[in-house]
Amino acid sequence: MRRTTARARPCRQIYADPAKRLELYFRPKDPYCHPVCANRFPTSTVLLKVKRRTKKKKQLDAEEQIQPEVQFEMEILGTVTTVYKFQGMSDFQYLAMHSGPDGKQTSMYDKVLMLKPEKEEFFNRELPLYIPPPIFSRLDTPVDYFYRPDIQHREGYNNPQVSGENLIGLSRARRPHNAIFVNFDDEEIPTKPLDAAVQTWKKMCTNPVDKKVEEELRKLFEVRPVWSRNAVKANISVHPDKLKLLLPYLAYYMLTGPWRSLWVRFGYDPRKHPEAKIYQVLDFRIRCGMKYGYAPNDMPVKAKRSTYNYSLPITVKKQVSHTVSVHDLKQGLGTSGASGAKKPASSRYKLKESIYIFREGALPPYRQMFYQLCDLNVESLQKIIRRNDGTESECTERDGWCLPKTSDDLRDTMSLMIKQIIRSTRPALFSNTTSSEDGKEQLAYESGEDEDDEEEEEEDFKPSDGSENEMETEILDYV
Repeated sequence: MRRTTARARPCRQIYADPAKRLELYFRPKDPYCHPVCANRFPTSTVLLKVKRRTKKKKQLDAEEQIQPEVQFEMEILGTVTTVYKFQGMSDFQYLAMHSGPDGKQTSMYDKVLMLKPEKEEFFNRELPLYIPPPIFSRLDTPVDYFYRPDIQHREGYNNPQVSGENLIGLSRARRPHNAIFVNFDDEEIPTKPLDAAVQTWKKMCTNPVDKKVEEELRKLFEVRPVWSRNAVKANISVHPDKLKLLLPYLAYYMLTGPWRSLWVRFGYDPRKHPEAKIYQVLDFRIRCGMKYGYAPNDMPVKAKRSTYNYSLPITVKKQVSHTVSVHDLKQGLGTSGASGAKKPASSRYKLKESIYIFREGALPPYRQMFYQLCDLNVESLQKIIRRNDGTESECTERDGWCLPKTSDDLRDTMSLMIKQIIRSTRPALFSNTTSSEDGKEQLAYESGEDEDDEEEEEEDFKPSDGSENEMETEILDYV
């Protein structure tokens, strides 16, 4: 076996990101080598440079053994504040080898690795099938699993019925949040919340801060009967876990139609009120591609996730988070929160207005946004929405109370505005593009990135310039 020297990834990039683990490759030139990883630890030690000098003495007698004189010189080079320790086990290694009929192993590296530009014959060669595993172990440290003993129930106890959806893949059934879901074709709409939703909120609403949040949300629904969850987060400061309990107490959730993914006040049916047109939702995605004059990497609005920046699960150190308990919620975590918060209680959990309002001259925070029509604060967009004011005759599932293809016209106009913003900030990207005679460019609709708003993990809430926009995936929080 040929002996090779192990090599670690560039330490400068790893050291710059505290969440990264140091990767060590025992076969640096093998792209199929799976690394071992080291964890980062703070320390306060000293880096020493030690020199060992040996001075041999002259030997006068052949039989006499004279010990050489050894001297050590030490020099302090600096202090060390961070160390990386390899505490995990080496993972499985999958070599590019082929086992012949006689059991002899043959290397395939020269056949599967393209080290230089090759001709067509290189790709048309007959080779044994080689498919490396798609994923390796997600953990590199042993974990003790403590099995729970069987629970001894009293005589006559019957296990509750479990739906088939929870038999495989989930350790427990989802905790219901008692929300009411309504489809566009449902004839009736709810006028009051479920009794379980009322009981749950009353149980959690145990301090004046929670009662204040409830009153603030009631006033929002009095002023405007339809809200998105992000719009609510931008207007009141409430912990996301409490908002999950408060929204089903005051509103129902629309699943389909022009008000999909929105919360509607109990007793209000937007399908019967033409003035509810302004509360309809618009799914807008920033168009990108060379045909629009700029590549995805040139966009000022970067993608939240990318396959080019993927990191193996073992190479990222997940921070241990503080789970929110029922006791925390009862103690006023709704807005006041724990001690040591940097932001005041009145705005700790608030999002910025850009998360739900579109303004001229400003870029959206994400490539995919869900706006309500009333939150498009541009006069040219409002003119498109109000083209049939006073003449609305029918509410359809696709266009609601608006004229057909109103959403397409809004997307075209918004895309042109965003392109003009990018053109003004980075004119070099559009130096070779030509505009049409009337100065307006008709941009075809192209799908943007899908935004997966998975069920929120139990971790500390970190307000930023915005969070993910919710669509149908928001339903996961309430079923």
